[in-house]
Amino acid sequence: MSKLIPGNQKHLTLNDRLYIENKLNEGSTFKDIAKNLCKDPTTISKEVKAHRLSVWKDHGLFVNLKNFCEHRYHCRKTNACGKIIRCGIKCASCPTCNQHCPDFKRERCQRLDRAPYVCNGCPKQLTPSKCHISQKYRYDARFADRKYTELLSSSRVGINRTRKELQAIDRVVSPLIDQGQSPYQILTNHPEIDMSVRTLYQYINDGLFYARNIDLKRKTKFKPRKCHKIQITDREVFIGRTYDCFQKLQLPKWVEMDTVKSTRDSRKCLLTFYFTQERLFLAFLMNRCTPGAVRLVFNHLEGRLGTYEFTRLFGTILTDRGIEFGKPQDLETGIQGIERTSIYFCDPMRSCQKGGVENVHTMLRMVLPKGTSFSFLTQWDVKLIVNHINSTPRKSLNGRTPYDIAAETYGEDVLKKLQLRRIDPDEVKLSPKLIRNN
Repeated sequence: MSKLIPGNQKHLTLNDRLYIENKLNEGSTFKDIAKNLCKDPTTISKEVKAHRLSVWKDHGLFVNLKNFCEHRYHCRKTNACGKIIRCGIKCASCPTCNQHCPDFKRERCQRLDRAPYVCNGCPKQLTPSKCHISQKYRYDARFADRKYTELLSSSRVGINRTRKELQAIDRVVSPLIDQGQSPYQILTNHPEIDMSVRTLYQYINDGLFYARNIDLKRKTKFKPRKCHKIQITDREVFIGRTYDCFQKLQLPKWVEMDTVKSTRDSRKCLLTFYFTQERLFLAFLMNRCTPGAVRLVFNHLEGRLGTYEFTRLFGTILTDRGIEFGKPQDLETGIQGIERTSIYFCDPMRSCQKGGVENVHTMLRMVLPKGTSFSFLTQWDVKLIVNHINSTPRKSLNGRTPYDIAAETYGEDVLKKLQLRRIDPDEVKLSPKLIRNN
């Protein structure tokens, strides 16, 4: 029935806890508090019991806080433990009185044993003259919210297995890894382990097993992945431009866009385009990898092609979430204020969604290997590389080149405006010598 209450099954916020504290101080019941918060009364009860704050009160001259007996103020017993023959100290002042006295009776408060479980709203003042309970409980909203937040984060830390379970898995996994078996092979042959391959790698990396990363054959050869791109932080940019929105269009063709970075000693980069149907590749040299530099390339292309031809070629563009594409509204708006294109973004860490441009980058890296500086690279050199790539036959085009397909689709005049030309098949060169010779 509690699942049908509107607003139930939700986490309590700080404002909700402040409301609970104020109502407890006024003496309201859990039922009344739950009704106003649209919660079940058991939710309020569990919240108060789990996050109540223990408070100790000093009772004047009687400073033995370890004595919880009801008779501690008028008790005259001495040497109840029998350890010391001549002991004139009152047992009520001894820390071990409650453990040895046969007449010990713990003080109880019904307000703490049942609802509301705290001293908030108690008619008795928290003074020794009216309330003799040493250990009191109080509900503090800010303390409860902080304790809840710490529990919420700590509950997701660590592993969900006991020490015995880890030792049992270690006795199976470590000897097999020492024999040269891979984690996937081990989990395939031992389904009783009930663990994914990624989790097993993580356990080995955390040092929970006798086997270590150095015992794995291939992992020692891999280097940590470097992330050079800075992602867009403004999430409002992606509204209406996500990959799901792009898939709903069901377009027959589109253009994929990306950037290729230089080494750290140069700020130059390449802005690349890939036409998915014609397999045509374009690249433009930029002095900075910024949104303004990308807009300059768009304006340059629109000025050469015209707004109509630009919209015809670059009507829909799919790209990643690099910070250089963080202002899509500037790219979508033309020189004369006319909408010239539509920008869509891939999902985070999903470069496979624009696999065409990523694949053609491998051909680009044949001429400009990783670690090559773009400091002395010119746009003329980039056009030469693009022409050689577009003059390479593709198996997906039945042995034809992207230049020939694009010429049939858009015409030779459009390719001339893009400063593209055909390279003789025997003169196509995809190696660093292409730039060195020029």
